[in-house]
Amino acid sequence: MSRIATLAIILSLAFFSHAWAGGKVGSDCKFNGKKLQGKVKIVKSFPDFKVKVVTSFPDLKVEKVSSFADKCGKWEIVTSFPDFTIELVDSFPDFTIEYVTSFPGVP
Repeated sequence: MSRIATLAIILSLAFFSHAWAGGKVGSDCKFNGKKLQGKVKIVKSFPDFKVKVVTSFPDLKVEKVSSFADKCGKWEIVTSFPDFTIELVDSFPDFTIEYVTSFPGVP
C-alpha cells in the first residue's frame, strides 16, 4: 500500500510542478527580465517567449494598440524593430495571455 501512496505523491508533484515552477509574469510586468510592453513581433521560430492565448485565468492581459504601447500589457504588433518576439503555441507556453479591450496588465 505504501508503494501506491508514494507513486500517487510523485505523480501529483509532477503534475502540479508547473504551477510551482514560477517563471510566470511578475507583478512588475517582467518575464525573464524583459518588460512585457511595447512593440511585439509574432514569429514562427526562435522567439523570445512562447505564448498561449487563453480566454480565462491568463498570466497577462494584453491590449493590442496601434501606438503608445507604453504600459504593462499594451502591445503594438509590428513586423520590424520589435522590443521582443513571441511565438503563439498551443502547449508548453512560457506564459499565457488574454486579449482585452481595456485594463491590460497583470491580473
